[in-house]
Amino acid sequence: MYLSLLPQFINPLHGNVLSQSLLLGFSQIAISLLVNTLLLLLAGRMAAFLAGRPLFLQLQRWLMGGVLGLMAVHLARQGQR
Repeated sequence: MYLSLLPQFINPLHGNVLSQSLLLGFSQIAISLLVNTLLLLLAGRMAAFLAGRPLFLQLQRWLMGGVLGLMAVHLARQGQR
């Protein structure tokens, strides 16, 4: 990504190209780390909230079982063609 996307934001007239590249790269890494950390924390809280709900767990099991069953039927029908 760095070699294909970031060079368009680098201007040789504004100083050292290497320092601009490093600044943009580290900025992207810092923002990605922040966003991923927030997603991790949100997912953890959501998992803890939903884990205490037995109705949700049963609904999730039935839903996933149905999805996997439909996928199996679809694969079996494709194998017959």
